[in-house]
Amino acid sequence: MREPGVHQHAVVHEMTQTEIDQRVFDLYDEYCHGRIDRREFLARAASIAALGATGLAMAQALLPRYARAQSVSFTDPRIKASYVTYPSPGGNSGTMRGYLVQPSGQGPFPVVLVIHENRGLNPYIEDVARRTAVEGFLALAPDGLFPAGGYPGNDDDGRALQAGLDPAKLRTDLLNSARFLKAHAMSTGKLGATGFCYGGGTVNFMAAALGSDLQAGAPYYGVAAATESVARIKAPLLCHLAEHDERINATYPAFESALRAAGVAHEVHVYPGTQHGFHNYSTPRYNEAAAKLSWERTIAHFRRYLV
Repeated sequence: MREPGVHQHAVVHEMTQTEIDQRVFDLYDEYCHGRIDRREFLARAASIAALGATGLAMAQALLPRYARAQSVSFTDPRIKASYVTYPSPGGNSGTMRGYLVQPSGQGPFPVVLVIHENRGLNPYIEDVARRTAVEGFLALAPDGLFPAGGYPGNDDDGRALQAGLDPAKLRTDLLNSARFLKAHAMSTGKLGATGFCYGGGTVNFMAAALGSDLQAGAPYYGVAAATESVARIKAPLLCHLAEHDERINATYPAFESALRAAGVAHEVHVYPGTQHGFHNYSTPRYNEAAAKLSWERTIAHFRRYLV
């Protein structure tokens, strides 16, 4: 049975990245990070001089279409997926929930935490967890919104819910998720972490917070960790940045200097012609070549340090 609205969405989605004005991408970045709401994003895109109705169409094309963003089915025979709950002392509710995806086979497996953007555990992040498990890692994608009722089924409400949580307690919930995964019965004890946008920044934070308990990190366009915390980082970092992402990229020169001074193994890749969010294949910000290359590098990084 066709999912309602999929055909209509597919038509809108045909607008490609090269057809979308950079000013609309910049507005979308403001919207994604909660600085303007959906109504203002659409209105301002439509009001850009010389774009008019085309600006509105560009804006609408950037909204995620999750029905088109599944690369590994939840019924794929190579994996076994389930939702799990676990204690989270000091977090927003004392309990957390996550999407645990186990590779086929007996295990134990090296483990990878997959951290969502600023809107909770949406279908794209669940798909990334499945993709990680297909590569032989036990993956956990925690839902930071679980204490507020969980991911609500759409990104606008998810973003509002996440903004309403205590941010320090949310980080505690994600740290507890990492510890739960590392200690899991199916874990080898080798822990990696990847994340996107907010999740990428959390990987950098987590690397400092966990120290030698994290074996590898692969943040995507995440804000750098506080410079004074860098000396505590022990995990080799593989950082992926978009070319057109001024706010995030501005945090990296000082971060890289601190990483070098602390002797932390790290690589920083900037992908030409890309926008913030280029790995997320549910919107035209997706850049196929950069997403593929960055993911291959991420899996190679985890194989090198976790297997």
